Amino acid sequence: MAKLRVMSHNQWRFDNNYPDWEKVGLDCSATTRTKGFAQVYKDLLPDLIGCQEVSFLMADELLRHAKALNLHYSLLWGRETPIIYNPEKFEVVDSAFDLYPEKIDGFDGVFNNYKTKSWTLGVFRVKENGKLFIFVSTHLWWKSSNPNDIYYQHGSEQARVYQLTLLNKVIDKYLQKYNCPVIIAGDFNANYTSSTLKYMIDNGFVHAHGVATDFADNTEGYHECGPSGFNKEYSTRTFEFAIDHLLLKNFDCITVKRFERYSPEYYLPLSDHSPVFIDIEIQ
Repeated sequence: MAKLRVMSHNQWRFDNNYPDWEKVGLDCSATTRTKGFAQVYKDLLPDLIGCQEVSFLMADELLRHAKALNLHYSLLWGRETPIIYNPEKFEVVDSAFDLYPEKIDGFDGVFNNYKTKSWTLGVFRVKENGKLFIFVSTHLWWKSSNPNDIYYQHGSEQARVYQLTLLNKVIDKYLQKYNCPVIIAGDFNANYTSSTLKYMIDNGFVHAHGVATDFADNTEGYHECGPSGFNKEYSTRTFEFAIDHLLLKNFDCITVKRFERYSPEYYLPLSDHSPVFIDIEIQ
């Protein structure tokens, strides 16, 4: 039986320091923030990380800082949704990547701003016991489906569901080839009660929060952190409002022991999304 820690981590893509941060003596540059991310990985020792909002510079700096902390990770690059993994634990058997389309039939506007919304898929073999599983990191369209929201765009929820239909077609192709468990890690930009999550559940996925046997964190794992600065407190809203998710399918050989969001004080100026992880056992 292999015991593994699997994480989803939106890192807030930005390489330089913002003027509003600099005015108060703070630094939100990639070099500074990735030092903090490396410390997170030192604290938690994740084996596999599905990342979102990661620039080339951020990926390079993060791996460099991790190495300085005696952490050894490899990178499966996928534009802004790369996968970071421990090569001592895994062998990459297969991989794929694609951007989601910018246009959605029947709806006006663009649904992939700056081509940042994508998915990266890896088929991993666990070296300890030879088990295979498919791991996906993804980032879906971000705007609101609520007409009263300042960031509303008509068709946003439909766009997220459409993006997932495309992703599921790819996953089904790899399932036919490998017939193994699937874990999706990502920023879905949709909460637990949304049509987006309902679509995934209707298509055979379960949320890791609902099947964790030992502990299931009930926090949202979010706070404001952006160009104008950061909120010094985390949101008090509950799990149902969270938009970062870990989903599983075809996972009879996997037990989810723990579902948790990591929100220490030092993380507040690093990203608006707290990393979320699961501890699993693969038999």
